[in-house]
Amino acid sequence: MTENMDSDTPLLPLTRFQKMMIALGTVSMGAGMTINFVVVAPLAREAGLTEIQIAGILTFSSVLYTVFTPVWGRIADRVGRKRVMVFSLTAMGLANMAFLFALNAALAGLVTGLGAFALLAFVRTWFGFLAPGLQPAAMAAMTDATTPATRAGGLGMLGAAMSLGSILGPAGAAVLARIGALAPLWGTIVFNLIVAVLIAVALPATRPLPHEHKRPPPLSMRDPRVFPHLAFLFVYFVAVGMIQQTIGWFIADRYQFVDTPAQTAKQAVVLYTGLTMACTSVAIIVVQFGYVSRRQPDPRRILPIGLGLLAVGYISADLFHPFWMVMMAFGIVGIGAALAVPSANALGSLSVGRSEQAGAAALLASAPPAGFVVGPLLGSVLYMTNPSLPFLASAAVFCILSAYALLVTGKRPLSPG
Repeated sequence: MTENMDSDTPLLPLTRFQKMMIALGTVSMGAGMTINFVVVAPLAREAGLTEIQIAGILTFSSVLYTVFTPVWGRIADRVGRKRVMVFSLTAMGLANMAFLFALNAALAGLVTGLGAFALLAFVRTWFGFLAPGLQPAAMAAMTDATTPATRAGGLGMLGAAMSLGSILGPAGAAVLARIGALAPLWGTIVFNLIVAVLIAVALPATRPLPHEHKRPPPLSMRDPRVFPHLAFLFVYFVAVGMIQQTIGWFIADRYQFVDTPAQTAKQAVVLYTGLTMACTSVAIIVVQFGYVSRRQPDPRRILPIGLGLLAVGYISADLFHPFWMVMMAFGIVGIGAALAVPSANALGSLSVGRSEQAGAAALLASAPPAGFVVGPLLGSVLYMTNPSLPFLASAAVFCILSAYALLVTGKRPLSPG
């Protein structure tokens, strides 16, 4: 009886508003990370850096982010989730501010060549060291604030919040680019710092866990139930990373913007890149909330369809030159992503028992940052060879994943039982 009562009571309960504040933190993190592909990639090239140098800076930062995420998770266990969340959001805002100043100096010609590369790489390194604590601290706080019966929904809210942030980043960039090419970066910096203050005020003081509590051992990355889904998502995000790293260059090189009285060429690149990615974002929102959430279709059925649409969208973006057709192509990409990503995550979580689903969700959450370690660098190499190659390579990957989802994943039962 006592065991059942304990399982029905959160270890460290939070109000709905406090949970929403944690989710808002992951929204700001998602926005801050995706804005780099809209602003940093094209503008750093304007500052004289090569595609490989830019990808190297962002990739090294992603490696540090991936390596230090579990380190910050252990720190959060010792000093408290709230402290780590507030610190990481503040560090993210300040690190992005330092990077913005360095990028502005490079654009102004105050630092050039290898000096600009070294400065940007050094400043970006601190983001990889200091910012990774938010995700593990937020997931741990949500795990402590939920019961086994409500945990999947709580962790799912964080995943949805991260997706919403990745949607708001490009959409906000398209709006703020009219003010200035670097205005979107300022927007995410202010957002990060405001949310850090909100979490500091809204969440309760750090409380120790009950002495009798023992955390369940984390799932192994090699767990045969979860590993196929983890590998699947890793490959997916490698393919996505190839496009997100190169889309700003693709837009700039294809349309050859020039300065006008209304806007500079740099503003135009950021604006058009933001509009392109915003089309994906809008499609994700419409399909996610208008179809997936309401109808709750079988993830085994819609996963291969979504992956096929991603392939069609990327091929179309490469084939058709008018910008309105490129926006439509990225709208198709958004429809595919809205079907594919939730389905792949759901299938991974459902591959284990209910008591292990929180661990599976945490493990699957490592796929996006790991994929973005490889994808941007690979995409840059392909782009320097031929601007069409990242699109064609990503489309080929999605075709292979779609076939696997149809022939292998689609034949498996939804639950291990």
